[in-house]
Amino acid sequence: MSSQRVMITAAAAGIGRSIARAFADEGAQVHVCDVNETALAAFRDENPEIAATQVDLRSEGEIEAWFDDALDDLGGLDVLINNAGIKGPTALVDDIEYADWRECIEVCLDSHFLCARRAAPIMKAQAAGSIINISSMAGMVGYGRRSPYAAAKWAVVGFTKSLAIELGPFNVRCNCVCPGTVRGERINRVIAAEAEQRGVTFGEVETGYLQGQSIKRFVEPEEIADLCLFLASPASKMISGQAIGLDGHTETYRMS
Repeated sequence: MSSQRVMITAAAAGIGRSIARAFADEGAQVHVCDVNETALAAFRDENPEIAATQVDLRSEGEIEAWFDDALDDLGGLDVLINNAGIKGPTALVDDIEYADWRECIEVCLDSHFLCARRAAPIMKAQAAGSIINISSMAGMVGYGRRSPYAAAKWAVVGFTKSLAIELGPFNVRCNCVCPGTVRGERINRVIAAEAEQRGVTFGEVETGYLQGQSIKRFVEPEEIADLCLFLASPASKMISGQAIGLDGHTETYRMS
């Protein structure tokens, strides 16, 4: 781990921050990006040894510039973690604006493509590397009132499996992490939006999320970081093309 060079998208807060911190603690060189300059400033203060760049991941040009800077900073690339995502609109499909649909797809799916497209030739040339895409359990089961998010996350799984086929002959592994309900500010916003949309309480929605799980607690961000460390390590050298649930066994989302 100590020699790995790692790029992580949307990593100034939440899951991404935990992943970045975990890799840095293992001695990896890490370069992250995020669109939120306030969050980035706080991240830089807390993690001065980790390079952090402001990037709008909806912009192909900004992604290209970030890769140029990060590759120069790191001297190469061993691990790419596509973590970027937004919750998208919470509404029935007939009430969703096309602009809101497109924004969700651009951040949750297109950014993964643009970053993987840039990383692939680097990893192929060195015959080594690991791409880890962060999807969601919403990419493995249906998710009513969150159809743009679910559509993007299902697509991330398919994209990952296709990448694994293309890059496997070059000894490059591609896997997908599918977290369940992750503790933090983001899920609180999701729950609040659903509660308002359905006309129920925050507590009712929160309880409903856990009802569909065998292990009835939220996922901790650090648990996702641990799985990413494993998938980037030699211990997982024959694991590729997998969509791995980290969710306490979710049978279904019960939103309606």
